[in-house]
Formats: sequence, structure tokens, C-alpha cells
Amino acid sequence: MRTAVVTIIAAVAAAVSAVPAGAAPQLPPPNDAALRAAISGLPNQETTGALVRITGSAGAWSGVAGVSDVRTGAPVRAGGRFRIGSTTKVFTAVMVLQLAQERRIDLDEPVQRYLPGVLPADYPPVPVHTLLDHTSGLPSVDIPGLTDPRWVLEHRFEHWSPRQVVDTALRHPIDFPPGTAQKYTNTAYVTAGMIVEKVTGRSYARNLRERITGPLGLCDTYDPGDDPSLPGAAARGYLDVDGELVDATEMNQSIPGAAGALVSTAEDLDGFITGLFRGRLLGREMMTRLFTVPDVPTFGGGGPALYSQGLMRIVVNGVEVWGKTGSRHGYSSGVFATRGLERKLVYSVNPTVKSADGQPLIVQQIAAAATS
Repeated sequence: MRTAVVTIIAAVAAAVSAVPAGAAPQLPPPNDAALRAAISGLPNQETTGALVRITGSAGAWSGVAGVSDVRTGAPVRAGGRFRIGSTTKVFTAVMVLQLAQERRIDLDEPVQRYLPGVLPADYPPVPVHTLLDHTSGLPSVDIPGLTDPRWVLEHRFEHWSPRQVVDTALRHPIDFPPGTAQKYTNTAYVTAGMIVEKVTGRSYARNLRERITGPLGLCDTYDPGDDPSLPGAAARGYLDVDGELVDATEMNQSIPGAAGALVSTAEDLDGFITGLFRGRLLGREMMTRLFTVPDVPTFGGGGPALYSQGLMRIVVNGVEVWGKTGSRHGYSSGVFATRGLERKLVYSVNPTVKSADGQPLIVQQIAAAATS
């Protein structure tokens, strides 16, 4: 098994390379053996459970592994709900782009026009579109819970307003002039959610229902607000604290908010990316924006930009896919698809620790197997 894992990891490293944008993929049917190997051996010290769903014109596959509850040993529920973390950003980006095509937001106008007094007076104008592609220069949210599991558990039921979350970042100087580099940050998307609510006069949850989940018939995707529960969970989420697994399933998601609070299912995320890519939510101009990565460097010299206005573009095994990953405590998930929907991948795994690069090893294995 160790040899197989090493081979898969090496394949990911070797395959992530430049290909022409929008190149038509040549995809075989899903590789059953590789996919089974990718999620085998669960539960283990790093991950308690996993589910994978592959659909598309090139074939379908689904599988679960591990347990949904370490106490009872119950299996992972393929149709259950999970916290989607930063995949929420795609939903938020769609709302902003919809408001732009309705001419209720001008993407080139500064955030300061829509949220006067929120950004510090010494900040430069920050165009709204830079929030969506992470080129705003806004500093990162500065809350201990992002790195300290004990803080997370002690404060797990607290409510934070979007303004409180953003203010933790705005204590710091702007990182770079807007539009000159790309730095991934929740600050930008919490701010974008504030703009959606300010412009519409309606809650984020209501905008989500009326603009996305209702039209697409996504019955299990919702904003939990201050409700810490996760009914119908695919699996419970755990945090490793000094070698002990602590159940972190119940947790208020107001800190990530419009940047990472949503709950969904594999079926709903499949339906969301299908409807989005087929143009059911956005017109031609905004769809172009959705698939345009800015020509700027990653802040700090980490290479070219990866994020468009809502999505990220990656290439695995020579296959270009667009989508988004997401992580919350005890949950790591993602949804990706080729532009033509030949292959769609949704996964949710339950890591017990946060990996150094932000993505658990099992996610790399799933990505490689899904495109092999």
C-alpha cells in the first residue's frame, strides 16, 4: 500500500503542469482500482472517513471509506451533509457577479463606495472585483482559531459579526496595492458577503436561497447562521488534541461566514457546479470573468496566480479542472469539473489535524486517482 501511495503522490507532482487553457480533456472511465486505493486504510491517525462522488459524460464512480463516528464505528453516509468551508466562496462570488449583471454593483468601483467607513481611511481604493480574485491586498483574518485547536474548542459556540471578523484583519496595513498580486484570504470574501447584504437589503442566507439553491433545486445546501448543529451528517468531524480525538462537529460558523460557512452534500455540489458551468446562474460576460485568472504573481513569490473570480484552475495528470477546495475543523472537501463537464469530482474527508500545506495527503491521492 505504501508503494501505491508514493506512486500516486509522485503522479500528482509530475502531472501538475501547464496545458493550454480550455484544452479538451481525453478522459477514460473512472479508475476503480486507483480510487479504491486512494481512500483505503481508513480510519487512520490522520483521517477518520471519506466519501468520493464522480459523475460526468466520461463515467461515474462513488465510494466511502472509514467511519462516520469513531465511537460507534458506523460507516460514512454517502448522501450525508458536510461543512464545505471555502467552497462557500464560489457561491458568494456568484451572488456578487449576479448583482453586477443586474447593474446593482459596479465591479470596478471601490469597496469604499458600498461599505463606507469599513476599510481604514489610509487604505487605497479597493475595486470590488479584486475581492473575488484575491487581488485586493486586504490582510488576512487575525483570529487564534485559525491555528490553535484549543482556542477553537473553547470558542466554538460564539457568534461573530462579519464586521468583527473583518476588523481583526484591518488592524494591519494593506498587503499590496490592489490588483498587483494574488493572496488568498477570507477577509475579501467576508467583505464581499457584507456588500451582498448591503446592496440587496437581504440576508446572505436569503440571497443564497433565492439566487442559487432555489433555482438549482439544491435542497441540502444552506447557511447555518448561528446554528452549530450538523443534522444528517455524512460523518462527524474530529480534532486531534494531544493525541485525543475531540468531536468538533457542532460549531458556530459565523467566523468564516460568506467565506466558508455553508453546509452541503455531494449530490448538491455536483448539481451546483453543473448548473454553474452550463450558464444557469450567470450570463456570458460574467461567465468569462468566472474562468479568467488574473495575470499577476502570487504574493510572496509563490508563482503565477491560480484563482479566478470564485474558482481556482489546476491541472492534474494533464487534465485542466476548475473548482474549489474547502476546510473547516474536522472537514476537508472540494468540487471540481472540466469545463465541458466530462468529469465532475466531489469529495469530503475528515482529517483530524491541519496539514502543513493546507490539504490532507488523502486529498492529493483522490485528485490523482480521479484523473488517472
